Amino acid sequence: MVTAPWFFDNLSRGHREFLQWGEHVLGDLADRDALCELFRTHDIAAVMHFAAYTYVGESVSDPQLYYDNNVGNTLNLLYAMRESGVDAFIFSSSCAIHGVPLSLPMTEDQPQRPISPYGRTKLMVEQILADYDQAYGLRSVCLRYFNAAGADPEGCVGEWHEPETHLVPLVLEAALNPERAIHVFGTDYPTPDGTCVRDYIHVLDLADAHIRALEHLLGGGASDAYNLGNGQGHSVREVINCVREVTGREICVVEAARREGDPPFLVGSSAKISAALGWQPKYGDMRDIVKTAWDWRLKLQRVQG
Repeated sequence: MVTAPWFFDNLSRGHREFLQWGEHVLGDLADRDALCELFRTHDIAAVMHFAAYTYVGESVSDPQLYYDNNVGNTLNLLYAMRESGVDAFIFSSSCAIHGVPLSLPMTEDQPQRPISPYGRTKLMVEQILADYDQAYGLRSVCLRYFNAAGADPEGCVGEWHEPETHLVPLVLEAALNPERAIHVFGTDYPTPDGTCVRDYIHVLDLADAHIRALEHLLGGGASDAYNLGNGQGHSVREVINCVREVTGREICVVEAARREGDPPFLVGSSAKISAALGWQPKYGDMRDIVKTAWDWRLKLQRVQG
């Protein structure tokens, strides 16, 4: 079992403070030669790939940025793996590859019709990985996230994005700063309260799924793809009310028009990964997810002064 991780990151959208375990190599996936040298000089058993850009709106306004990084740079990484004989790859994918779901909860075999360049880049990489498995024997596990949320309960790491676009930290920011409002984009969706419904999955549950996927591949397991969700949905209004309950603070809400490309419901079934890898989410209660995120946000505020 691999016990000493290393990180290859240009830190363009990350934080050096989060690199608390293992070795960090400062580098860019666009540099194929540097990648190949890294694989030649390190004993690598498997790769976990988290280096995609993830802002849906940005992918619409600047698709070349997303195709260059999310697809082109992934090809560089796969090239270096093949050159060094590393054949186990865990991919941070997304439920966005499906687009608007046909039925709920979403299963892995639903049609794949992404509605944003971001979603299309994730689907392209999944298709590339299927081809690489067949042609080169490079095995992969694609983990299709729903809405990642929450923070390390011990307060070591948490969400820290610039700019921030995720709902939970945005609502927490509104709870901290009364002068800030949370914008609700669309109140006329065909959902119980008119706002979008999403499946929120705690980051520790995501981490557990990655470890199980790693053990599966290192044990000789075959390629596959799995949904990672709690199997239950929470509307935007429900998340806001949950933050009010956890923080004990009022939140200013401004209703706005729908955003293009937001499906009314995105809720996933994790039955497949449960059966195959024994994975079960431990943070199924939205209040637990929000509580860890709130504790982290308070710590971050203290650190930033």
